[in-house]
Amino acid sequence: MDNEQTGTGVAEPPPAGAGDAYANSAAGPEEGKPSARAPEETRPPGPPRGVLREYFESLVVTAIMALFGMTFVVQAVKVPTGSMQNTILIGDHLLVNKFIFAPGPPAFFLPQREIRRGDIVVFKYPGKSPDPQFTRHFIDDTRPDNIPFKINYVKRVVGLPGDVVELRGAQVLINGQPLDERRVAATNPPDDDDERTSGDESGAPLGVVREIPPVGEGPYEVYWRPDRFRAARGGAAAAGEKFAVPEEHYFVMGDNRENSQDSRFWGYVHRDLVVGRAMFVYWSFDESLPRSEAPFPLNVVTDFVSNTRWGRTGTLVK
Repeated sequence: MDNEQTGTGVAEPPPAGAGDAYANSAAGPEEGKPSARAPEETRPPGPPRGVLREYFESLVVTAIMALFGMTFVVQAVKVPTGSMQNTILIGDHLLVNKFIFAPGPPAFFLPQREIRRGDIVVFKYPGKSPDPQFTRHFIDDTRPDNIPFKINYVKRVVGLPGDVVELRGAQVLINGQPLDERRVAATNPPDDDDERTSGDESGAPLGVVREIPPVGEGPYEVYWRPDRFRAARGGAAAAGEKFAVPEEHYFVMGDNRENSQDSRFWGYVHRDLVVGRAMFVYWSFDESLPRSEAPFPLNVVTDFVSNTRWGRTGTLVK
């Protein structure tokens, strides 16, 4: 019987040299002999990472994160004037939440919301309004500390879009109803010209007049001159000026009502100019205290230790 009939094939001999490779692949490489597989390509090691390179990379990453945070999340601002005393003192350094009032409709899964009445907001100064209602007040927009759209202001939101804000002495009405706030009689630090009003802007807080009881039970305190405060306590103050807040605008006032240039004088704040909401004080420097006469840099250290209001560190702004 031939091979085709029986179905049994005859194996052909392997080509020369193939038997050794076959044996090695079946039995595995023997000790001391190279494997039949081609060796994998290996990349040459790169240059070692030195200390300077590691510090540089860390610095670049930190700078990028800080830039992102200051652009979209938080911002640090200093309060140079007394318009928000005694809620915020001159020399307070604040952190501002820029994310909470981010433009566009708020997303339900993000900590965003619309601006509310009573919020303390940081915004770009809009400049003097051309509306005839405000032209009777002189506002110097050429001062380097009062440049429109560049200088940050800190005020409290009183009127929302569509509201009618009315001033009656030391009382504020919103759409005909008294604003829910606690009114306190207080005086500014006196100066040589007028002991009742602006006083010196060195940083000292307002002097609360304890003999005159406060009025109202609102969530925050505002401060008025005693004579104006007495007229408003009895509800006998005549109807004052009214302000109709346009859409997408806000009416803001300082808590130091007798020493604050705000929407009563220069107009309304557009929504696009709002930077964010003031969160808390991360450092406060009392500029009313005397400075050290020690030589530099010892005077800087001495002033930092002695003039810092340590008790205000971490104070929430509300």
